[in-house]
Amino acid sequence: MTLSILLFRVGIAAILLTLLVGFGLKKHKSWLMTFVQNYCGALFLFSGWVKAVDPLGTAYKMEQYFGEFESVFSDTAMSFIAPIFPFLGEYVASFSVGMIVFELILGLMLIMGSKSKLTSWLFFGLVAFFTVLTGFTYLTGYVPQDVNFFEFSKWAAYNENNMKVTDCGCFGDFLKLEPYVSFMKDIALLVPALYFMFRHKDMHELFGTKIQNIILGVATVASLAYCFSNYVWDIPHADFRPFKTTVDIRGEKEAQGEAMGNVQITEYILENNTSKEVVSLTYQQYINERGYEKYPKKDWTIIEQKKTEPAIPINKISEYAIEDYQGYEVTDELLGEPGYSVMMVCYKLYTDDDKMASQSYTIADTIYSVDTVLIEGQTEPSIVKSIKEIKQRTESKDVHLFDPNYVARFTDVTNEFTEAAEKAGWKVYGVAGGAGENKIDDFRHAAQAAYPFYVADDILLKTIVRSNPGIVVMKDGKIINKWHYKKLPKFEEVFGK
Repeated sequence: MTLSILLFRVGIAAILLTLLVGFGLKKHKSWLMTFVQNYCGALFLFSGWVKAVDPLGTAYKMEQYFGEFESVFSDTAMSFIAPIFPFLGEYVASFSVGMIVFELILGLMLIMGSKSKLTSWLFFGLVAFFTVLTGFTYLTGYVPQDVNFFEFSKWAAYNENNMKVTDCGCFGDFLKLEPYVSFMKDIALLVPALYFMFRHKDMHELFGTKIQNIILGVATVASLAYCFSNYVWDIPHADFRPFKTTVDIRGEKEAQGEAMGNVQITEYILENNTSKEVVSLTYQQYINERGYEKYPKKDWTIIEQKKTEPAIPINKISEYAIEDYQGYEVTDELLGEPGYSVMMVCYKLYTDDDKMASQSYTIADTIYSVDTVLIEGQTEPSIVKSIKEIKQRTESKDVHLFDPNYVARFTDVTNEFTEAAEKAGWKVYGVAGGAGENKIDDFRHAAQAAYPFYVADDILLKTIVRSNPGIVVMKDGKIINKWHYKKLPKFEEVFGK
């Protein structure tokens, strides 16, 4: 679905609501105001719903923004603001749910015309907030990699590769918008926001204050429960991400790789390192005019290569890569497993406040004595080695301590499933993000997880399944099913076994 189709469908819904309010309930004061109320309300309800389906997706997006804001402010006169963002990052899930519920309730308030003045200000505030976020996302395209956002004099030509956050997450994973489109959408929404503020008395109002409060109260509780059901108690009931059940990861990855390999460069955009002059050349011009000589690397930088669009859409599946501890890719081996396999997805291994414990162990050092002995019947002496002394010495090493509640997710929940799967001949393995060999080995010991572990990008793992750990059953590179650890069935219940 495109943004245009979405906005058209929201418009149809708004027209129907307007006719109901105007002719059915006879509550309208201004046809234009009633339509705009219903349009913005319906848009916010839909936008809030697709995010409520996957609150962790919004939380991860907020985490990205907090990380970028910390980086942006840390090298400026406002560096005192920077430490706030890591703190906020610890509560992204709560912020995500709060913002989603707020958006849903605000959409409902608009449609009902509840507390018109307050609703107008809240709508303006939220739209202004979104505009700042999407504007920041888009404008970072003008900021070279080694330049701070606030160094405006060093901004260069727009390059989408400069953006750290490439999608605002306005419609979750349901609809990805280019940063410029998102920014323009929010600027456009400032028009009705201002209209509401100056003409809020023209808003229609449905039901009385008491009934409105009851509806809003019930809606708030229902929205919270719905959000929690999609990440605290279970994975999202609707999956808009690439790694949904039945997807053939191996086939899709091969197809997307081939499509990206067939992409052609159509234009080079170069910038002079001294004068900042920008030159645009078609690929053929660059080749025919020997651009690599005319615009040498010491004087010119290629800031962008424009390319043809891939034959098929490219998504996160193209980045699906799993490695062993030594950095060797094992992706093809795992995706090529012909039988059933269980992948334990752990985007983060939760340590106990990053503490380390010192573990002592005893090593036996054996001291040998060596003698030369001439054995009867032999012409050459033999060397005989015997134990002279065994000395015990104690050494220690640092061991990671893990959150007991996180470890219990394995020892009390998933281990029974994985052990049964291994007994049935299934391949079982774990994939961890942001951890090295020592940390993973310590965790395997703590969690009593005998199966091998590999490593992958944590963002990729978050995309595959919204649970930590998440359990994914695959066969021949295809996702058969996946579960939140709290909803993991007995192994015997899988496929009726």
